Amino acid sequence: MTNTTGRSLRRAWIARLGPRGEVGIDRAASPRAIVEDAVERVGADPVCWAIELSSAVVRRIVGEVPALGGGPAGVEMLRRGNEATTLRALFTLVEGPAAAPPVGEATLEGIREYVHRGVPLEQVLHGVRIGHAATTEAFLRACAELVDPEAAVDEVTAISRELFSYVDDHADVMIRTYLAEHEVWSTGAAAARADIVRSLLSDGTTDATTTDVGEASRVLGYDLRRTHEAVVVWSDSPDKNSTLQAAAIEALRARGATTPLVVPVASGRLWAWGTVPADGTHRTGGTGSWEAVAGALSRQRTQAAFGTPGAGVAGFRRSHDEATRGERVERLRREAGRVPRHATAYADVATVALLATDLDAAGDFVRRELGGLAARTASMEALRTTLYRYLAAERSLVDVARRLHVARGTVTYRVKRAQEVLGRDLDEGRFALHTALALAEELGDAVLLPRDEVG
Repeated sequence: MTNTTGRSLRRAWIARLGPRGEVGIDRAASPRAIVEDAVERVGADPVCWAIELSSAVVRRIVGEVPALGGGPAGVEMLRRGNEATTLRALFTLVEGPAAAPPVGEATLEGIREYVHRGVPLEQVLHGVRIGHAATTEAFLRACAELVDPEAAVDEVTAISRELFSYVDDHADVMIRTYLAEHEVWSTGAAAARADIVRSLLSDGTTDATTTDVGEASRVLGYDLRRTHEAVVVWSDSPDKNSTLQAAAIEALRARGATTPLVVPVASGRLWAWGTVPADGTHRTGGTGSWEAVAGALSRQRTQAAFGTPGAGVAGFRRSHDEATRGERVERLRREAGRVPRHATAYADVATVALLATDLDAAGDFVRRELGGLAARTASMEALRTTLYRYLAAERSLVDVARRLHVARGTVTYRVKRAQEVLGRDLDEGRFALHTALALAEELGDAVLLPRDEVG
């Protein structure tokens, strides 16, 4: 059996590997040049098999060690590193250990990322062990299926020995990379700034002394005694940290904030604060409008959630907590298939954010209040949206028709039909009804389905 260059493969059965699902080369997380080189060396089907296997292994790793995920961008970085590791294992078996390339930059980049995020080495190694065990298991299972039974025992023994040696060397490189990066990071200014910010955000620093705040302000280069507006900025791309910093600074300036403090916390995610006037004048019109903010974020293809302004360390912390709650709401909206918002103001989503703190309880509440109106059909969704807008507009048919771009008669019919499905008058428990509709409108399946049925 040969590869695309016509050279004989060291293990012919590997050329017969192929994905179980519809997985193509375009699903790869690795750069195009790496994938093309892999296809040339071992063939397209084995590479697609490795891509499929890597995705499954990453899901297992994140499921057992969530800290190694850290959001969509973090998962994508993990997938890229694990895919490179899987392809390297494939090369080891096909061409021999000496022919396998060194541990790739994608893998080492992920290890450095964990150091910066404060993920302990024990958790990193746990994830490594899970990945190696699952990958080895898949290779051995494929060998048993594809190799002639008379040769299978010897072949399984041989690849077990080679994979064990590969895994041992790979883990050693990852440990050394982690420790080296940890030494640099722990003595660097970036680590000091990140540690101070995390300390300020923890519950134990509520009564920080003036001296502590002054020293922290000096190290951060940011006056913690002023009034702050916090923002969390994120992107699904793991390669956009510099873009995120630019987006955060531009968005804060669009809000009228000055002297920004930016703290990267994970691949594709950062925290930032800006100093704003104590009287809130930055929030009214002009450059501080949300249209300007959304425009700044849209240009950078990023999303952001803003807290409300707060004074001193307590306000620094509270505004950040609000921004993270706003981020959670936006991520839940996205899972529900809602149109993404580039800018989310906590003041606009505070009710939903607080009610969704316990998502199980929120879902029970929504399904109980809406009854048949909670059904996941297009017709029920139209009724829910119309009724939600109708109650929010103080029952103005004209306003709802304009917002939804439908005729007034359509609004009248939908409201009447929704009331029939509910089986009660709209004035009965109106606040609870409107709240349940708001949650359904924003969060969709996250509250319309029991949690064990979501996804």
